Amino acid sequence: MAIVLAYASAAFIRTRSPIFSAEPRPGPYASLRNQMYAARLLLFPLLLIVALAFSVDLSGLLFQQSQLVRISQSVAVVFMLYSLINHFVRNKLVRRLIVWILIPASILHIFDLLESVVAYLDTIALEVGNVKISAYGVLRMLIFGSLLFWLGRVSRTAGQRIIRKQEELDVGTREVFAKLFEVVLVIVIFILLLQVLGINLTTLAVFGGALGVGLGFGLQSIASNFISGIILLLDRSFTVGDYIELEDGRAGVIRELNMRSATLETFDGKDIMVPNERFMTGTFVNWTHKNKKQRYSLELQVAYSTDLDMLFPLLRQVVAEHPQVLSGDSVPIEERPDAEIKQFGESGIDILIEFWMEGVDDGSNRVGADLLLMIWYALKEHHVEIPFPQREVTILGKTQ
Repeated sequence: MAIVLAYASAAFIRTRSPIFSAEPRPGPYASLRNQMYAARLLLFPLLLIVALAFSVDLSGLLFQQSQLVRISQSVAVVFMLYSLINHFVRNKLVRRLIVWILIPASILHIFDLLESVVAYLDTIALEVGNVKISAYGVLRMLIFGSLLFWLGRVSRTAGQRIIRKQEELDVGTREVFAKLFEVVLVIVIFILLLQVLGINLTTLAVFGGALGVGLGFGLQSIASNFISGIILLLDRSFTVGDYIELEDGRAGVIRELNMRSATLETFDGKDIMVPNERFMTGTFVNWTHKNKKQRYSLELQVAYSTDLDMLFPLLRQVVAEHPQVLSGDSVPIEERPDAEIKQFGESGIDILIEFWMEGVDDGSNRVGADLLLMIWYALKEHHVEIPFPQREVTILGKTQ
């Protein structure tokens, strides 16, 4: 009777309610309305639990016996959990935990076997001093530990995303808070895991010194990289988005800073993983930290017969026409495009061209190659000769 009543009530609500009768259209609060529409699948198991709850009280009043109805209500709860998993839980880990742990535990609870199973698992234990590790404790740690790690990962991602969206803070400060949040979260999860396992934290004090010495030798490099990363973030030597050049000549944009290393993304699509300790013990060049404006130079050679009074204004004009080169009356005179004699070469006059631009001359800001092509067309149009080495060979006559 309860099943028929719950099914009829669920069908009536699905057809009559505007929330459940038709799929919501795009508009305000579309995500919330979609979730409420999807919840129509839970109406039947939910109403079944409610109907069985009334049946329990009614059976107790009429027949002084409600055990069978209580079992049916517990089965309805299991059915409710199964429906919830199939339609709403997308994370594989959570789905497996519910299917293999929560539902079997619910079934054991239905038949009053859960307490007996827990008591039996608790008797299978290993005791070391004051520390007791039982099979039930290990199983409980695996269950809640998996949930804690999943919640920790979700919390870390969400927390760091919120911190990095705080525009009133500079990028370096946001990264410091994001990493500190991650560290605190790891410590909290570790402490909760110990509590779930049933290990008293005071019992670990005896082993703390020896463990610290072992970690000091075995994990020295990891600890050094972690501390170096915190120091780099605090002193703001660089931050995400800076263009870094290492001692060995490798360079790239810092895409990510984590607890162990920094990731440099090169303009040819490679990722360079650099340990944080290397930035503390070595030297590096930060091209864009304080000022993203950079000065670059190009060199070329023209013949000695070239009209330099015509050439220099021409080169300045050509370079200034590039949209990414800083030019115009609003730019300080020392940052405007310039052309001058560098030196007198063997075959011609060496010309030095200097210009400023925002960012690094590579990747999407590839300016140097464009300017060389523009200069080539301009020199060709004005018949400016680019010399090449020439040798004069004299053949002497034979001596008699």
